[in-house]
Amino acid sequence: MSHPKQLKLAAFMRPVSIHTAAWRYPGSIADANFNFPALKQFIQKLEQGKFDAFFMADHLAVLNMSIDALKRSHTVTSFEPFTLLSALAACTEHIGLIGSASTTYEQPYHLARRFASLDHISAGRAGWNIVTTYNPDAALNFGLEEEMAHDDRYQRAREFYEVVIGLWDSFADDAFIHDVQSGVYFDPAKMHVLNHKEKYFSVRGPLNIARPIQGYPVIVQAGASEAGRQLAAETAEVVFAGVNTLEAGKALFADIKGRARSIGRQPDSIKILPGALVIVGDTIEKAKAKQSHLDSLIHYDSAINSLNLALSYDVSGFDPDGLLPEIPETNGSHTGRDRIITLARRENLTIRQLAQRAASYGGLIFVGTPQTIADEMEQWLFENGSDGFNIMFPFLPEGLNDFVDRVIPELQQRGIFRREYEGKTLREHLGLSRPANRFFNSGI
Repeated sequence: MSHPKQLKLAAFMRPVSIHTAAWRYPGSIADANFNFPALKQFIQKLEQGKFDAFFMADHLAVLNMSIDALKRSHTVTSFEPFTLLSALAACTEHIGLIGSASTTYEQPYHLARRFASLDHISAGRAGWNIVTTYNPDAALNFGLEEEMAHDDRYQRAREFYEVVIGLWDSFADDAFIHDVQSGVYFDPAKMHVLNHKEKYFSVRGPLNIARPIQGYPVIVQAGASEAGRQLAAETAEVVFAGVNTLEAGKALFADIKGRARSIGRQPDSIKILPGALVIVGDTIEKAKAKQSHLDSLIHYDSAINSLNLALSYDVSGFDPDGLLPEIPETNGSHTGRDRIITLARRENLTIRQLAQRAASYGGLIFVGTPQTIADEMEQWLFENGSDGFNIMFPFLPEGLNDFVDRVIPELQQRGIFRREYEGKTLREHLGLSRPANRFFNSGI
């Protein structure tokens, strides 16, 4: 019999690996980020493993790095999320489809329409990862000279969210009656005109698409700054957390769920899923050897760029073999900056060493056998460090196959991960309720 506590597992698949050198690893598909047959193969393997969701990050610019780093990047070309996820919806039946979309550079009406469409096309498997986007080059692509300030981005995101869910509630669930005899296609009394007018947006509505299958696509959020945590507590149903120790995971878990409780939400209505890079071997030593070989393929051009991005500050002019200087606060991600600085100070790393770590993924890493990896995941679950994980693969297809074929059976044997899908929608996979329509009592 399964234990009542069950891991939730998403797969971070854009880029297909977070590791800078993944495309160079022996046996890897070098162009996997922009190879639809490969991505189709990957998502079907994930569905075979009963994963909750396939998760796509997104970027709205190319030149957020030096040209020396850019020429070595496997993320320079990749598919637009809605196009890819809609195509993958037709290749799968159960796995959730989560895409990132920016509240800074999108408009609520467009975004609400696209996610509603994806939810209908996939029969209720869509999820929206709310991102506020820090990238100065993205600003230039959208007619701005500089990025919006950090706190302003989150204030805009909060209002953006309210507009989108209001648009999703434009029609009651039973509005479309399709009465052939009378010739009435929908009941006008069950259509709501939003008429939103506040600080950032003026949106009349209604949305020209029926209410999503799930009521709302699952709301996902990844920010871990003060503003990000509050936004997550107020809006998110899944949080992709960036923590690298169990103690940090416990603290974030307690903080976000405590904030949710304080505003009247049930803590279990938010699932905390830290990102975790997983490297599997027959022995711990063999797994570590895989990690070492992968890290050895990182070029310094890529490494120093990864560090600059993590810090939102350029340190390429400093001595690579000296210690990290004092880093001023910037308009970038506060969480990523603080995490990398803490790592540098704690381990007394040089800039070169720190750059290597930043490029090889400086977050949570499980390196070991299927048994030791399952031990760690089980500990995180039972000690309230997380509700599951957003799995990152070191290289593909080998890393993905290792996890599905070797780690998943170990988790299933322990009764902490499903053997079969029990529902049809992403909400059902995650144990989340379907939200009521705020404008119509017929919403369930």
